[in-house]
Amino acid sequence: MKHKITAFIAFLIISPIQAFPQSSGNVSDEWLTSPGIIGTLVLLAIVLVLSFFILLIRMNSYFDRLKQKKIEQNRIAFNEDIISMESDEIDQILESRKNALKYKLKGHELGSKSRVIDKKGLVQAVQTDPNNSFFEEKKKTLLSIETPDELKKIVIYYIGAAAFWLVFGTLVGEYLGLKFVWPELDHVSWLSFGRLRPVHTNTVFWGWGSLAMIGLGYFVIARTSNNKIYSYKKAWITWILINLTVLLGNIALMSGINNGGGEYREYIWPIMILFMIGLIITFYNFYKTVATRKISEIYISNWFILASLIWTIVLAIIAYLPFYQNGLGETVIQGYYMHQGVGMWFMTFTLGLVYYYLPATLNKPIYSYSLGVLAFWTQMLFYTMIGTHHFVFSPLPWWLQTTAIVFSVGMVIPVVAGTTNFLMTMKGRFSHISKSYVLPFFLVGVIFYFVGSTQGSLQAFRFTNFVWHFTDFNVAHSHMTMYGIISFILWACIYTIIPKLTGKEPPQLFVGAHFWLAFIGLFAYMVSLMAGGTLKGLSWIEGNPFIESVILMKPYWVWRAVGGTLMFISHLFFAYNFYYMIKGRKKAEELPGKIQDVKGKIVNV
Repeated sequence: MKHKITAFIAFLIISPIQAFPQSSGNVSDEWLTSPGIIGTLVLLAIVLVLSFFILLIRMNSYFDRLKQKKIEQNRIAFNEDIISMESDEIDQILESRKNALKYKLKGHELGSKSRVIDKKGLVQAVQTDPNNSFFEEKKKTLLSIETPDELKKIVIYYIGAAAFWLVFGTLVGEYLGLKFVWPELDHVSWLSFGRLRPVHTNTVFWGWGSLAMIGLGYFVIARTSNNKIYSYKKAWITWILINLTVLLGNIALMSGINNGGGEYREYIWPIMILFMIGLIITFYNFYKTVATRKISEIYISNWFILASLIWTIVLAIIAYLPFYQNGLGETVIQGYYMHQGVGMWFMTFTLGLVYYYLPATLNKPIYSYSLGVLAFWTQMLFYTMIGTHHFVFSPLPWWLQTTAIVFSVGMVIPVVAGTTNFLMTMKGRFSHISKSYVLPFFLVGVIFYFVGSTQGSLQAFRFTNFVWHFTDFNVAHSHMTMYGIISFILWACIYTIIPKLTGKEPPQLFVGAHFWLAFIGLFAYMVSLMAGGTLKGLSWIEGNPFIESVILMKPYWVWRAVGGTLMFISHLFFAYNFYYMIKGRKKAEELPGKIQDVKGKIVNV
């Protein structure tokens, strides 16, 4: 089965014809039949089906609870009826009940070759798949985990700082979204769109995403290495450096001090170097922990995590060295940096987290180690060459643009391999959706990993690039990936590990509010900007005055503000849930069945 999947993926890559569709005739008439457009519509339909799937399971669970409540009410009513009965009637009922309890199977009802007939209704479910083993359902109680207090504090403080920057960064984003609807909202220079927009993006990138990933990564590195963290002091130094980077960087941006037009690298180098030093320290700390591990194997999560740190350190150096960034050279470096920052830092690190936290949540191993290795090496191969697809039809060499398009299509291999691995790991465990919101967060993140990444490959085609480039469609795509993939997976990991470290489960009602507000808000946000961005691109192609494209975007910007507002409110729920989980957290000796290892050694990986 695994070989068939690999062969199918290879076939998709060997057939590159659709990677280079060229427009002929009137673009406005044929745009809807373009493979890139059709593929994007199909991917959006997948997301819509996913939302109905999760909603159906949750509603079914809700109705089951109502049914159980009704049964309990009937039982109470029956008990009340017994009180009013005569003693002879009660004796008759009890005698009938005793006879029922004495009934035993003879042993041959389901063991012969005869046709199976369950006359007594004793069989609740029949399992015929030997690979789908039965398991004990996870309860909301704390699982015993031996984690040193120093590691607990690191994870909690990293995620706590990340939660703060998430709320602050998306508050700025919410304000920017309102500016699209009310452009005259203010006339203050440091609140202008040009200064606040990079504050929003850099805060959620380096503050929220990076701190959350590193904090969750510390737990993964320790557990999968059966080892204590090499240096807790270095972990705290990095925490200070990254928070200082975001704080000073935002102050500089709002003061008008920036690195020019380089997207996602607006922080000036004296500030950004603090972040890079933090990355180097983190890599050294992770590497030494893995190098001194107490087991022979290196788990696949550590491959992704260490690789992401190496690539990002190299990326930061390349992005800020000035001597080759003149003219088109700066354009090439910008495309490389922008896409590598998303793919080799956030995506690669987050995938490493999924390979640990998803199996841990489901209490089963990852489906295929081989698929994980395939996804890793193809990610390293293809993602490094796709940055130039942001500059199709630019003065850059045509062969360089074509190379970026081909490698963008090649990204189908790691995406399909990773998605298959994660979904097959979830197989047989979808009942968790009705019991907890952790799996829905994972499921949305994994589906968006497939949808967002595949849509990025489709968007690299020359025709779709021609329609969508420089429009609001790109904003929708970036939120589909950075929010739909990275944020949802980070939330899933946080809701998985924090209750185990603190002994406190968040209120399921508030976790549900967080999930649905974020999911619905994201869907409204990206669909509105995708539709509006497409119309804007077609308006430009037809040669209409620029102001017309601005006017036609107004209703779509209203929906952008609505979706963004729902997303921001969901972050407030998340911040409260995190505060609830860590407030008054139990110490090690208070946890049931928990033994604190004074030497910091981690066992039972």
